[in-house]
Amino acid sequence: MARYAAITGGVVKIGTLEMKIARVEGFRVRVMWDSRNVRSDREGMPAWPYENAARDSWTVAKWRQERFVNLYPGFDVEVLDGDGNVIEHGRMLLETLRESYD
Repeated sequence: MARYAAITGGVVKIGTLEMKIARVEGFRVRVMWDSRNVRSDREGMPAWPYENAARDSWTVAKWRQERFVNLYPGFDVEVLDGDGNVIEHGRMLLETLRESYD
């Protein structure tokens, strides 16, 4: 993790990571470990390296795999719609998800 952190600009708290994902991607998430929400003040997560949102045509499942799981092995993520509900299935397009925040 130290090598990765050096490349991306350090490590952050979970809450900071969740806020950065929301700002870049246009939707909120909850970082999970062993099916439990991780405390937002937990430190040591590599910073979110992306500056541009994933394509609207991606599904939630593709986003999870390509953007989250590959960067944070062992952790899971709940993707939340505009009402704060967890997206249970991964077939929803990111465009539809982002529109739920309008």
